[in-house]
Amino acid sequence: MRDTRLEHYARTLIDTCIGVQPGWQVLVSAPPLARPLVEEVASQLGARGAYSLVRQSVMASLPWIMEAPEELLKTPAPIEAHVLDNADALISISAPENTREASAVPPERMALIQSGFRPHLQRVYSNEMAWVGCNYPTPALAQDAGMSLRDYEDFLYGACLLDWDAEAERMSRYADRFNSAEEVRIVGAETDLTLSLAGREAKVDAGGANLPGGEFYFSPVEDSAEGTIAFVEFPAPYAGREVSGIRLRFEGGKAVDASADSQEEFLLAVLDRDEGARRLGELGIGCN
Repeated sequence: MRDTRLEHYARTLIDTCIGVQPGWQVLVSAPPLARPLVEEVASQLGARGAYSLVRQSVMASLPWIMEAPEELLKTPAPIEAHVLDNADALISISAPENTREASAVPPERMALIQSGFRPHLQRVYSNEMAWVGCNYPTPALAQDAGMSLRDYEDFLYGACLLDWDAEAERMSRYADRFNSAEEVRIVGAETDLTLSLAGREAKVDAGGANLPGGEFYFSPVEDSAEGTIAFVEFPAPYAGREVSGIRLRFEGGKAVDASADSQEEFLLAVLDRDEGARRLGELGIGCN
């Protein structure tokens, strides 16, 4: 039986998050398990007079990533680069069969892929291109959350299908408190971290580039973070690996010491990837 929430979900992605206009070329990146959402998105894009350009996500090319020479990894296929350089909008849907699938890719090969795509994703990072990333409920995501698939569907849709205008108004009141301050101090278990927000203004994510949305966030002054922070309650899944018990110590805005209870070698490899990787890039306050 078709889940009627898909229609609301697709409408939120298309209208609230990216504001599709007639004639737009919309890139829809998704794996096979997201087909019900992809079909609903494509249908609604067609009804709005926009093009639907459906592509499999990069992780669908995992066998190619494992075997291709490094020179190819560093250079996206010209036709794919052209699409990213010219599309009007991007809807990126995550729907993994196995949330650990990418763990087979050595970090250095993943870094080559990411660095190769970076110039062509600059329009995304600068918000020149309208975009949104979201999840489609799969058994793998439900299992990671410790839920049945039905409960996970209720959880996900309950966090996404909100009155985002009302959420924006509510979160803006909190963001204003931070906008009036210059320094933030975060104190908790194994955590005492200060950072500067001087001259920085909050952005409120209410049905924007992420779904679920529901946070306001800053880019802290780059050299201001001082102290320690520990992520001991929840793990940090990244690139198919689950890193738990992360502890970081910052000096002058840079993580000068790092450890983890699991996948520490991977964490350190990511932090050493480039000059900016040890800098604190974002302070986000979740409200959803």
